[in-house]
Amino acid sequence: MAVTDEAIEKIKGMIVSGALRPGDRLPKESELAAELGLSRNSLREAVRALSLIRILDVRQGDGTYVTSLDPQLLLEALGFVVDFHRDDTVLEFLAVRRILEPAATAMAAVRIGEQQLGALTAQLDALGDDPSVEELVAADLEFHRGIVRGAGNSVLCSLLDGLSGPTTRARIWRGLTQEDAVGRTLREHRAILAALRDRDAEAARSWATVHITSVEQWLRSTL
Repeated sequence: MAVTDEAIEKIKGMIVSGALRPGDRLPKESELAAELGLSRNSLREAVRALSLIRILDVRQGDGTYVTSLDPQLLLEALGFVVDFHRDDTVLEFLAVRRILEPAATAMAAVRIGEQQLGALTAQLDALGDDPSVEELVAADLEFHRGIVRGAGNSVLCSLLDGLSGPTTRARIWRGLTQEDAVGRTLREHRAILAALRDRDAEAARSWATVHITSVEQWLRSTL
């Protein structure tokens, strides 16, 4: 095992065991290196790597701290990695969305608050019947983000937020090239919202599946 990997594993072990807890300040570099049997250089590299994935927070002049370890914070790294996707993997991202998003939409049917439903309704009303493709795609992302937030699961919300990026270009492309893509998307959004208002989890799940599958089927036919 490379010395930096070993250092990362040892710091991870301290956090997992509870020796270091969220918000704790790490001991001084020299002390921690001696305690873990590491060189200061390998420890420094490990801290740098763990700070990139939001496990540690290096505060200049103050020290290094364990972050909150909140799932939303940790999963920010997913969005960064996902940005490096290749075009030929977009269908795989859509397939993952087709598994997760309908489940989140079904959960939202039970848990979403009236205020959140009102915000989704206002958003659709503001969009009108003839938005531009770019306006529709931006609203689409925010619409689904609002629904998943309504499901009340921060991990699921962060996962889906991170996975949405690679499909944005595909959705714009579809809107520009497929006949009635804009109208179809608006109708599906309204059907999803109606199912949420009725607190019908299975209808919400079904419409979310239809919505994502329609993009997936179109993309398969064009590749």
